[in-house]
Order: sequence, then structure tokens, then C-alpha cells
Amino acid sequence: MMSDEQLARLRAHRDNVRRYRWLLQTTLTELEREFIERRLAEEHSALRRLVDSTFPLTFRLPDSADQPPQAA
Repeated sequence: MMSDEQLARLRAHRDNVRRYRWLLQTTLTELEREFIERRLAEEHSALRRLVDSTFPLTFRLPDSADQPPQAA
């Protein structure tokens, strides 16, 4: 179950991503754009880590060697 704190953190990261994407649509200096792009990447990473720790779900596709031979 997701705690209120985790939910608040997810919302904060989501809101920051939206804000940075919006800012990238505006007129910025090259320095400002680089800063915003760096912050956007950091927010994406933080959001991904939080999602992965909150919902630890992985799928493993079988290798062809793991599969039994197909009947002809």
C-alpha cells in the first residue's frame, strides 16, 4: 500500500516534471535551458526510483534456451 508520504512525493515529482516541460516551451537563454534540462532529467530519475521502489515489479522474458523445443 502506498503511504501518504509516497503519494505526496510522486505528485511533487510529477508537478516538477510538468513545470520544467512547460518552461522548456518558453524563451530561455542557453544557460537557463541547460539548467532546466538537467533538472528535468534529475526529476525523471527521482520519479523512476520512487516508482520502482514503491511498485517493485519486474518481468523476465524467457531466453530461447529456456524454452522447450517446439513440436513440428
